[in-house]
Amino acid sequence: MSDETKADTPKKKGKGKLIILMLLAVLLVGGGTAGGLWAAGMLGGAKPAGPEGPKLVPKSEQKRAGGEGKEGEGATSSGTKPPSGSGGDKYASNYYAIEKDFTSNLRDSPHYVQIGIAVSTPYDDSVIENLKTNEIAVRSAVLMALGDATEEEVTTGDGKKHLAQRLVQAINATLKQKEGFGGISNVYFTNFVVQ
Repeated sequence: MSDETKADTPKKKGKGKLIILMLLAVLLVGGGTAGGLWAAGMLGGAKPAGPEGPKLVPKSEQKRAGGEGKEGEGATSSGTKPPSGSGGDKYASNYYAIEKDFTSNLRDSPHYVQIGIAVSTPYDDSVIENLKTNEIAVRSAVLMALGDATEEEVTTGDGKKHLAQRLVQAINATLKQKEGFGGISNVYFTNFVVQ
């Protein structure tokens, strides 16, 4: 009987190691999958932009300043259709000017910058509503980005374009954190003073 017990012991140890290795493999694959889904926003965390999220607005549905004219015809208040040409964006631009200006010191400089900005989005009004709802957080993100700006960025045309792109990224990152969707495509300067 003692010979049988000695013979079964290595088999049982081998089976136990195999089971442990299989469990570890399942945990690694499952953990990797869960981590990937979480990072993609499908598992908890951020809300994915779905059917209830912001929708792109085709140019044919664009709101026009000065009235809509006859419904369904896309006419302006004068009764004529807006001019159309080839090229341009496929989607309408929805603009919003942030009321209060931003003032910040420049990085490594005794100077400061004061700017006014407006944003645009190709999405419906829900992106602008998200921006208005989270204006305090957005203002903070813009001020942080301005504080990292150098004199060169605010005194040259290329630098200002680069700064505008950094502001787009800062605003979208804040909106993604707060609402699960950014949607801002451009920042426009409505006021720009360096002193």
